[in-house]
Amino acid sequence: MSALERWLAYLGACEQTLDEAVLWQPKGRLTRVTGMVMEAVGLRLPVGSACVIEIDPHHRVEAEVVGFFGDNLYLMPVTNVHGLVPGTPVSALVSHHPPQYEHHQIPLNANGPFGRQVPVGASLLGRILDSLGRPLDGLGPIHPDAYYPLYAQPINPLGRTPVRDVLDVGVKAINGLLTVGRGQRLGLFAGSGVGKSVLLGMMARFTKADVVVVGLIGERGREVKDFIENILGEEGLARSVVVAAPADSPPLMRLHGAAYATALAEYFRDQGLSVLLLMDSVTRYAMAQREIALAIGEPPVTKGYPPSVFAKLPQLIERAGCGDNGGAITGFYTVLSEGDDQQDPIADSARAILDGHFVLSRHLAEAGHYPAIDIEQSISRVMVDVVSKEQLTTARNFKQLYSRYQRNRDLINVGAYVSGSDRMLDEAIRLHPTMEGFLMQAMDESFDLESSQQQLGAVLVS
Repeated sequence: MSALERWLAYLGACEQTLDEAVLWQPKGRLTRVTGMVMEAVGLRLPVGSACVIEIDPHHRVEAEVVGFFGDNLYLMPVTNVHGLVPGTPVSALVSHHPPQYEHHQIPLNANGPFGRQVPVGASLLGRILDSLGRPLDGLGPIHPDAYYPLYAQPINPLGRTPVRDVLDVGVKAINGLLTVGRGQRLGLFAGSGVGKSVLLGMMARFTKADVVVVGLIGERGREVKDFIENILGEEGLARSVVVAAPADSPPLMRLHGAAYATALAEYFRDQGLSVLLLMDSVTRYAMAQREIALAIGEPPVTKGYPPSVFAKLPQLIERAGCGDNGGAITGFYTVLSEGDDQQDPIADSARAILDGHFVLSRHLAEAGHYPAIDIEQSISRVMVDVVSKEQLTTARNFKQLYSRYQRNRDLINVGAYVSGSDRMLDEAIRLHPTMEGFLMQAMDESFDLESSQQQLGAVLVS
């Protein structure tokens, strides 16, 4: 393409943008600010619309409509609210992206006239972004391939491709005993400090997926940098997009961070790619929604959580899974169990939505057993559909022997068990050191699916 043709294409894109521009925009005004909730009058906007509050020409606050009462709109900020005064003008933030010279015109995947659009594309691989697609890594501006709606429409359940293929995650305990299917949604249930982030980093580096999308939601800022540099590493980052919304960001930004990570995964799935979505954690996502709902007056129902929290969780998780064009999103969502309580309302709700759950045990972690996966409490619901009957039988026999040993551990340790009383227990005692060795793996080791299954079979025949 010649220079003249490039200029003509650029001017044509500018003309098209001018034709689509809104020349007159109504403005409202700010009437009340209470905590993180702002009230505005003079505007009629749907819930979910983006707004901008103009303090002065050089300082503005972005917000989003989260509810209304009568003519009053309830807004939640996505940036710092310092400097707001009564009567500050409020206007709608219309999605528009001016054309750039020598860059193709990016189409909008519209979700209503005021729906927030976020940048997506293969050029974002290796980048670290915030919840709205702004770079955090200091590597310059991004050049997306397209813009996707932050909150997509639900997928027709009959249009989903069934989970039939195995996904190799590089962890032999998971590959052998809790086999993951391509397009499955799984939860990592654990308390703090038992190795969730390390296990996520291992899967990010070793999983046989085309693209990895990592969402760090509500985590400590120090942990975000540590995860990227020490756990994910350069090799893992090269094929990943990281969306970071740390704990000190507004609750709306934490919600958007999870939604943005999912939107990125949806874009790559629409390209027919196999995507691994790692989200840490869905509990912080639920807590952010709780903050917003309680602030606008929604009553709590279960341990301080309003009903909207339990409605938001399936809306987020159901966006993952298989598409209709060969692409798939395999999602791993970490769930914090306060005090290692597996009956936490968020943990209980997530367990019912997900296609399986891996429980990380503090007892195993304290004993130096990593990854600390409790195979007795863990299950993969699609394993029966993706592995052979022989593999399923081998995994079941392993679990039976391991469980028999764990239930009689106290008797064995005090010497109260007499050898020969239980044939299966005798076999479990003999094989226990080998089984323990199979379940343990260093964070820099990788075992593919074939070698994991071979080692599992070798344990039972030893």
